[in-house]
Amino acid sequence: MGKTYLELDEVARLEGAAVYLRDRLLIRLLFHLGCRVSEALGVRVKDLDFRRGTVTIEHLKSRIRLLCPECGARLGKGHKFCPVCGRKVEKAVSQEKEHHRFRTLPLDKTTLGLLKEYIGRGGTVARNGEKMLFDLGRNRAWQIVRDCAERAGIPRLVNVESGKTHNVSPHRLRDAFAVHAVKHDDSGDGLRLLQEHLGHQSIITTMKYRKVSGEEQKEWYRKLWQGGKPDGQVCQP
Repeated sequence: MGKTYLELDEVARLEGAAVYLRDRLLIRLLFHLGCRVSEALGVRVKDLDFRRGTVTIEHLKSRIRLLCPECGARLGKGHKFCPVCGRKVEKAVSQEKEHHRFRTLPLDKTTLGLLKEYIGRGGTVARNGEKMLFDLGRNRAWQIVRDCAERAGIPRLVNVESGKTHNVSPHRLRDAFAVHAVKHDDSGDGLRLLQEHLGHQSIITTMKYRKVSGEEQKEWYRKLWQGGKPDGQVCQP
């Protein structure tokens, strides 16, 4: 079975395979921030605080709500009758609602230096009155990461849930960051900080990286034979 996530040396090779400074910066932000591709592409120059060494990113998510056409009460997908007015629901009204969430993340010195160099070279673009880091769409960002992976000789990755293989993509860099963080610290506090950093609403979503990294099974197996004894002392079979 193939690999399920990128190792640190592979991410370094991926970054090194970038032809342009813009592409290198994109890959570095995706991995070192562990952010979503939409979040990286939405970073504005004014979101960067070089004095504090942070970046504020916005997560915009659209949600569809189903409403009763008679009274406007919220419905579930399985509702045939409105739980408020009791009317039979022939066709629910769909309403799209956008949720804006912000979080401020720290940046390492090397990434800050790369950002200063990129901005100093005039790499930013003006869009809708804002100075943006990137003028890229999601598809182009995906192509950049895939092409760099091919040049670096990094093989396709296996999806843990489906077993299918996929090209290296921006989200695989987010996964690599999360697995690296879990392998470094899989304590309760470590997972809570990772949850906040990744912007997960539920800790359950964050916990999947503990399973992917193999730390969860390793800890279970260690405790199985240690039997609560101090490290170095094992239970006899």
